[in-house]
Amino acid sequence: MFLEPNFRGQRSGWIEVICGSMFSGKTEELIRRLNRAKIANQRYQIFKPKKEVRYDETAVVSHDDKALASIPVSTSKEIYDHLSDVNVVGIDEAQFFDKDLVLVTQKLAVKGIRVIVAGLDMDFRGVPFGPVPDLLAVAEYITKVHAICPHCGSLATHSYRLTEDKETILLGEKDKYEPRCRICYEMGHILDFRA
Repeated sequence: MFLEPNFRGQRSGWIEVICGSMFSGKTEELIRRLNRAKIANQRYQIFKPKKEVRYDETAVVSHDDKALASIPVSTSKEIYDHLSDVNVVGIDEAQFFDKDLVLVTQKLAVKGIRVIVAGLDMDFRGVPFGPVPDLLAVAEYITKVHAICPHCGSLATHSYRLTEDKETILLGEKDKYEPRCRICYEMGHILDFRA
């Protein structure tokens, strides 16, 4: 689906990316920004990948139980099928989307829509995750949020997997992951902190 550019009024929209490790408040910040858009009488829709069902099948839910109704989609381009007349589009768990998410967000921005995307910037191996690195390259605004490392109290930038599972995508919470600073993340591969 091709979206016609909107050159009346606002010349274009923009892309905002909220990224960081697990438990850093990405979804909470996304929800906060969408609630502020609502206060400003802006119409919004929020999307998430269908495979993200940890807290709810349809709602976007933060670790501190803040929630917004969302539309689960299987692919990035499916967002077009559900799009109504909105000023703002929110997208949660961007790392689970396909690479087309970059093109979709850019087309929405050209249409005059503010696009707010939240997602992990690195997987459990410390490798850039899914389309998020490419989104960082095309975004007008980037916010990197941090958790706190439970081992030393420093800012946590990595998501450390506590299990032996090797697949890249493994849904889980504090039973499977913890946030760690760079040093404790590296030490975790040498010394097991869980003892």
